[in-house]
Amino acid sequence: MKNMVKESKHCSFCGIEASASVPMIAGTEGFICEACVMLASQVVSSWGKKKELKEMQAASPKPAEIKALLDQYIIGQDLAKEILSVAVYNHYKRLKHEGVKNDGLGNAATNVEIGKSNVLLIGPSGTGKTLLASTLAKIVGVPFTVADATTLTQAGYVGDDVENILVRLLDVAEGQVSKAEWGIVYIDEVDKIARSPEQSISTRDVSGEGVQQALLRLVEGSHVKITAKGRRKDSGNDTLMIDTSNILFIAGGAFPGLEKHVEKRLLPPKTAIGFHAEMNDASQKPALEALLNATQPDDLKRFGLIPEFIGRFPVLAPLEPLDVDALIQVLTEPKNALVKQYQQLFAYDDVELEFTHDALVEIAEKAIARDTGARGLRGIMEHVLRRTMFDVPSRDNVQRCIVNADVIKGDSEIQIIERETKNDDLRSSAAG
Repeated sequence: MKNMVKESKHCSFCGIEASASVPMIAGTEGFICEACVMLASQVVSSWGKKKELKEMQAASPKPAEIKALLDQYIIGQDLAKEILSVAVYNHYKRLKHEGVKNDGLGNAATNVEIGKSNVLLIGPSGTGKTLLASTLAKIVGVPFTVADATTLTQAGYVGDDVENILVRLLDVAEGQVSKAEWGIVYIDEVDKIARSPEQSISTRDVSGEGVQQALLRLVEGSHVKITAKGRRKDSGNDTLMIDTSNILFIAGGAFPGLEKHVEKRLLPPKTAIGFHAEMNDASQKPALEALLNATQPDDLKRFGLIPEFIGRFPVLAPLEPLDVDALIQVLTEPKNALVKQYQQLFAYDDVELEFTHDALVEIAEKAIARDTGARGLRGIMEHVLRRTMFDVPSRDNVQRCIVNADVIKGDSEIQIIERETKNDDLRSSAAG
């Protein structure tokens, strides 16, 4: 027995022979090497991940369906809606077909890896950027969170680290890392972290260019270590590793003054002087909507975004300024239209609220004059209805309140129509 040649050990999965550099784990009837253990761990984890993905992707909405749902809440902005609908739909498709390559322990699948296309929304304040993002949160079946870029600073300074964005996303995903890794993040007010032209080169810009640099790693896709408190930690059992490669990032900002950089590129200034020099024709100046639609990455670079950050958002979605007709539609047509909201508030007191068309036009013109877009509509209506909302609950005989253009201008009071009481009916019958 002692003279018998000792049988060599081989991995039961890949067949590699055991050696000093390739240790084996012995089983009941076989052995497994370290590489196959790691691969088996990945396969088992992919099973659980695919199970969770199936729960999230019950029904993948088509781009037209996503846009139709957005149309119920947002007026206009068809181009931005189409771009976002396609981006979210492609995100769903990538989610649906993920994990196929890890189905077995054999050779890696030759499927093409589809990268993500992050989106940058550009448009004046009050055009619906944040509303588009929050409405998408109701439509998509994956975790969705909104982050404010103005609260972010570089690590080590007072403020939120960029990793806090992932902490919020993980909270929305109820602590499930695999779900969070397929989420969607909307970064609002991204124009506020642009590098200021007056900023000294030697001065550290902790809330501007520094934040852009910190966001690069998250947006591009990397493994980020976070803790429950959202602060980075080099060691500890309470840390989590999140892969951001499949997280879709959507950024939005007003970018005030961006149109000037676009105009300079499209219409170079005429430098000729003298009697024969051509005069600048103000009527040939492009509209703001046309300038935003013509935005190129070079214009964003002149605005103050670093080239690396711009490159992480290959899809630009411009939003057009809202005119009077669009603002009237915002007031009346969406599911959560402001007029419908205030009518419902008055209906709780059994009072009808009516706005004349002239009043709606006046409200829209005031919002345009304030340069606040749709965001300023609520403030105007609150100011107009404040006194009536104070008095009406104390009166039992109010049937209807009518708001006309003179009320919006401040030239008259809201017309209040009282309902007939029983005493009035008795008097009228006695007089008859």
